[in-house]
Amino acid sequence: METGSPDGVGTTAAAPVWIGLPPGLLRMRRLLLVVWLGLTAVGAGLLLGLLVGPAWAAFALLPLAGIGWGWVLLGRNWRSWRYAERADDLLISRGVLWREETVVPYGRMQLVEVTSGPVERHFGLASVQLHTAAAATDATIPGLDPAEAERLRDRLTRLGEARSAGL
Repeated sequence: METGSPDGVGTTAAAPVWIGLPPGLLRMRRLLLVVWLGLTAVGAGLLLGLLVGPAWAAFALLPLAGIGWGWVLLGRNWRSWRYAERADDLLISRGVLWREETVVPYGRMQLVEVTSGPVERHFGLASVQLHTAAAATDATIPGLDPAEAERLRDRLTRLGEARSAGL
């Protein structure tokens, strides 16, 4: 890294070290996709076959096609999520077609919470939610290992308290 004068002229910042989400989140989302669309296909096939006729039961193939399409889209979406901890802020990047990058300065964080619903707990996952003064900049990092979520929460809380002390 090049250093320059104290006013920052001639200084180049190091590129952020991006961290992707664990594969457990992708497994959970794909399993939910298969379960819900699979049940929809079976239900639609049975109802249409019994009530309208066997030829109409072919419409049950639509949810099955949705499983294949959703499988690919979930993989692309999962790969798009990443976060980076920098000296003064946290970066969160996501999105396939519309890329969105959120920068949350540590000094603006008011609350950092770790949540885990019943399905997430079953898969050993947790989410970190960051609340700031502006509601539009609240950010979430889904599908983390619970130990990593707690480490991140503790670190962000510590950095937030240190940065906001000067305000």
